[in-house]
Amino acid sequence: MTYSINPDHKITLKDIQHILDSNAKLVLSDKAIKAIEDCRAYLDQKMASQKDPIYGINTGFGSLCNVIIPDYELEQLQTNLVMSHACGMGAEVPVEIVRLMLLLKIQSLSYGKSAVQLQTVQRLLDLYNHKVYPIVYEQGSLGASGDLSPLAHLSLPLLGMGEVNFQGNKYPASVVLKQLGLEPIKLKSKEGLALLNGTQFMSAYGVWCLLKSNKLNQLADLIGAVSLDGFDGRIEPFKDNIHIIRPHKGQLQTAQAIRQNLSGSEIVAQKKVQVQDPYSFRCIPQVHGATKDATAYVLSVFETEINSVTDNPTVFPEDDEIISGGNFHGQPLAITLDFLAIAIAELGNISERRVYQLISGLRNLPAFLVAKPGLNSGFMIPQYTAASIVSQNKQLCSPASVDSIVSSNGQEDHVSMGANAATKCYKVIENVEKLLAIELLNASQAIEFRRPLKSSSIVEGLLEDFRKTIPFINDDKVMYQELEAALQFVKTMALS
Repeated sequence: MTYSINPDHKITLKDIQHILDSNAKLVLSDKAIKAIEDCRAYLDQKMASQKDPIYGINTGFGSLCNVIIPDYELEQLQTNLVMSHACGMGAEVPVEIVRLMLLLKIQSLSYGKSAVQLQTVQRLLDLYNHKVYPIVYEQGSLGASGDLSPLAHLSLPLLGMGEVNFQGNKYPASVVLKQLGLEPIKLKSKEGLALLNGTQFMSAYGVWCLLKSNKLNQLADLIGAVSLDGFDGRIEPFKDNIHIIRPHKGQLQTAQAIRQNLSGSEIVAQKKVQVQDPYSFRCIPQVHGATKDATAYVLSVFETEINSVTDNPTVFPEDDEIISGGNFHGQPLAITLDFLAIAIAELGNISERRVYQLISGLRNLPAFLVAKPGLNSGFMIPQYTAASIVSQNKQLCSPASVDSIVSSNGQEDHVSMGANAATKCYKVIENVEKLLAIELLNASQAIEFRRPLKSSSIVEGLLEDFRKTIPFINDDKVMYQELEAALQFVKTMALS
């Protein structure tokens, strides 16, 4: 299966999910090929006829923008740029993020505003289609001037340099290129800057985080419903009429999801002794709903970004202009990545509170959800683990986007720190997945103390699948294995 990169088609998160799920090969549309070739031809003609300096094309970079580079050194200038900017450190970026970086860089270059050679874009396609993923490092980008360092590492293999992941192993890029019969690219003027300027590191993390967030929003509603029945909670706070009079979209969606998830439950239908439930149950629509609304806003920003040209300078053949601007600045992404991290962290925050209520010995549940508390500690310590993860998320949610630091001798005097926002958001989302797994482990245990009453068909179906992996716990056992099994169950759950 193939997916055609077409500058006339707006790529969406659904498109990206489909590309990833289907392992589609990428190809350039005829429109993209023409746009790329026309832009490069324009720049070559412009340079032949104009001797005035053009930033990044026949000048140095950053604070060296006034240093004029002679024509015979222009190709070396671009190679030097890629090599010198590959200064990443820290952990290696996960392969799934690098894969997205390649896709999004190709998409951005397809608009024909970057003056790259067609063969350069084609080589990026070769890497993607052969599943050759450059080794990129988490640290090094300030989120302005583009993601310079990560994108330099992404680009090194085009030159036969750097390292790549290929077929599950790490190799020098030159070895893999030779194996695939691919020659290193010789960059022409402007190309190194086009490859390095851009927001594809931040954007790739953001796309991954949004794809995961969509699943976490659904999981939180489903697992929250299991907890509500496990706690013998009331359904009245989820009735439609109370939400219609405060009609935030996410709140309405969440209340409907809880009602649907618990439809037909004998437990929720039984007469209740308690008049009301704690906020962590009663306010699920308001809390989960706010996260859904925040996610929707972040999605709108990122779908604009991934359909944009974000390198610099930008070439407009139709207007006979080459403009040095600031589309590489990651501020829109930095702010929304911080926002998304805060919003998703709240799913974990309220989840941990429900876990705490479930183990507290309330509502005819045994303390710590075991039949012989005292002899058994039961589910005491998984709540500690959840509390630790929640607190780490609070620390990770300190915003990166309010920070800045001067670079390039003052030329780049305000930066977004969006790359740090991106890697923090990634960790928050991984943590929330763990928190929901812990909640499901606790909630499934609580439901067993409600027998012989049954929950809804949706919940009982979930529990039946869950019990194939994680049994009911009668007596203390080594718990980290159960936590890991629950996490793997949540990671691989298929949701409609």
